[in-house]
Amino acid sequence: MKSQRRLLLVEDDEPLRASIARGLREAGYSVDQAATGPEGLSLAEANAYDVIILDVLLPGMKGDAVCGKLRERGNRAAVLMLTALDGVDQRIAGLDAGADDYLTKPFDFGELVARLRALVRRSGGGAGETLSSRVMVGDLVIDPVRHRVRRGEREISLTATEFSFLLHLARNAGRVVSRAELMEEVWEDTRNTYSNIIDVYVSRLRKKVDDGEPVALLTTLRGSGFLLEAMPPSSRSRPARSSPPPRNQAGRRG
Repeated sequence: MKSQRRLLLVEDDEPLRASIARGLREAGYSVDQAATGPEGLSLAEANAYDVIILDVLLPGMKGDAVCGKLRERGNRAAVLMLTALDGVDQRIAGLDAGADDYLTKPFDFGELVARLRALVRRSGGGAGETLSSRVMVGDLVIDPVRHRVRRGEREISLTATEFSFLLHLARNAGRVVSRAELMEEVWEDTRNTYSNIIDVYVSRLRKKVDDGEPVALLTTLRGSGFLLEAMPPSSRSRPARSSPPPRNQAGRRG
């Protein structure tokens, strides 16, 4: 029997919170609720959740601050941010704090459920997900079963979406992966609405995977996409070019 997924919903608008919680329970989820940032942080630290749904503008502590605290303390549960603020800066702030996805109010409940399913799959809970053995790119080792990443002797902590992003690049190592493909495979968004978040995730992955390493594995190819490989293009050997003849000899007979 498949276990029931457990969610934490942190939303200060009581009627909206009650409506979302009721719909999620009807969809088969177990839902805990909180109305303030500190209350949500306390529940998230005391319990194990598959996904935490955080409103941005919470009393006591904003949602992105709650998310940042959880990540600092090693909580790797998937985080979906809800916001009435449609600006890119607000989305980037939440993503920088460690959120996995964003949904702008007002939203269709069906889209919320679809995004939750995607987050559960990214975190390893999807019943239909086929997990392979370890994926290796140079000294980078990704374990899809245990959701662990290591580079050399260094363990790398990733959020659910960071892991899914890196795993897709690794399974396509040596091939340029386009933005459109990433949006479809990682975010399941064929409309490419939030393509700017890809740059946020690439920046985060580059810091976690490549910073302090002698060889960078992740390369951005402007206008094409992204490439993960053990030997970046800048390290490939190139055919030696013959030197031009001396200026005083070019076109003249000795």
